[in-house]
Amino acid sequence: MSEYTIYHNPRCSKSRQTLQLLSDNGVEPEIVLYLETPPSATQLKQLIKKLGMSPRELLRKGEEAYKEGGLANTALSDSQLIAAMVAEPKLIERPVVVNGERAILGRPPENVLALLSA
Repeated sequence: MSEYTIYHNPRCSKSRQTLQLLSDNGVEPEIVLYLETPPSATQLKQLIKKLGMSPRELLRKGEEAYKEGGLANTALSDSQLIAAMVAEPKLIERPVVVNGERAILGRPPENVLALLSA
């Protein structure tokens, strides 16, 4: 089992580039196809904590589900935003690479290099 995990969407170019960057640096991460196997609310909270982000920062604001769900409403709680991402995992920004208690968003893919050198 790898010490790295990538929350990956193979249809996303940034996600594919991040996976390739990891491979080029000798890292073969565990791949979580999060659209097929979405994280639970608890797992997502842990991921957000490791990223050092707020749930709102992890939302993909360009998705139709973001607009349809009224997720731009700043009155929504973190729990409500997390519930929306669990219900519609395509709302989760990608890719996310995790190593232990640290995680980095691979946008741009080069961001993960900081995780590799830590």
